Amino acid sequence: MLIYMIAGEPSGDMLGARLMRALKDKNKDIEFIGVGGDNMQKEGLNSLFDITDLAIMGLVEVIPSIPKVLSHIKSTINDIIAKKPDLVITIDSWSFSARIHKALRKKSIKVLQMHYVAPQVWAWKKRRAKTMYKYIDHLLTLFPHEPKYFTPHNLPTDFVGHPAIESSMLTTDAKDFKKEHNIPENKKIALVLPGSRHNEVANLLPTFIEVIKELEAKEKDLFFVLPTVPTVENRVKDVLKAHNCNVLVINTQNERYKAAKLAKLAIAASGTVALELAIINVPHVVCYKVPFLTAWIARHFTNIKYVNLTNILLDKPIVPELIQEKCTKEVILEHAQMLLDENSNLYQKEIKGFSELRENLGVGKLNPSQKAAEIILKLIEDKR
Repeated sequence: MLIYMIAGEPSGDMLGARLMRALKDKNKDIEFIGVGGDNMQKEGLNSLFDITDLAIMGLVEVIPSIPKVLSHIKSTINDIIAKKPDLVITIDSWSFSARIHKALRKKSIKVLQMHYVAPQVWAWKKRRAKTMYKYIDHLLTLFPHEPKYFTPHNLPTDFVGHPAIESSMLTTDAKDFKKEHNIPENKKIALVLPGSRHNEVANLLPTFIEVIKELEAKEKDLFFVLPTVPTVENRVKDVLKAHNCNVLVINTQNERYKAAKLAKLAIAASGTVALELAIINVPHVVCYKVPFLTAWIARHFTNIKYVNLTNILLDKPIVPELIQEKCTKEVILEHAQMLLDENSNLYQKEIKGFSELRENLGVGKLNPSQKAAEIILKLIEDKR
């Protein structure tokens, strides 16, 4: 059985790696080819190209990268045609994935086509829900409210659950983390998470560094840890060096999980990592900053009250969203200090909300990757 997997950014790469493990558990004779990052490559995928080229966030920022992205789309399509897989499954990044699927349909390539992680049609571009059936045979969603947007439009859709609820972060043993990194036992871990894309690091890290320096002066018992990914590690270190900021930088998933299990506070870019923090009860603020034009377009063409998944899923403001003009040293610092006080209203609200979130997501009850693997294998067998 030959499965072609495509993940265009780090969050999709982690999701793809978990899915690969689940598929191998159920069928030892599966071969994986396609496009993915470090995590998928560790599971046996030989990636066609470096996915760093695709990890671009923003409506305006993507423009300079268009020629390279189009070249990668063409090479991916040609590779699929040459390899003749049983299934092509794209993961997240629908803007990139859709072009692959549309091209395969246009060329009448007879291959089962699937997408994992529904585009957020409830936020913007709702019309996509009406047309996706033309390009894929099946859709897997992370959230229970999503299938209703697609099934009325002839697209078979299954809710499988969010991968964060099966993360080994929940069971990671972190007792040796401080000793391994020479962190005094009396220090409290504070996480700084400026994102996994180059433009996120450029936009957020300088502000986060200002906050780190202020907190270091005010809260003497804090120790700052900055988890990153290999694709942006050098940029992160360069920015830290330029601002004369000395924090512990870690770049592996296991180390990030250990640090998160011990964390008393996190300052994070908006994204999947914030959902993971909520699931393991780490008080945090979510920050984001993009160029003015990108922000203007987003505000005028999206239809959502919140940007953070915890707030979206609970439909209430549990985690502070410090976006654009609110993403300043002073505002982040104010919220961070409130979260360090376990008696503050903000701290109590977050902890209560995180408990509700875990219940809603089925933590301890669902295994999203196993469920997705079962659906995928059945679809392939039915087609054969």
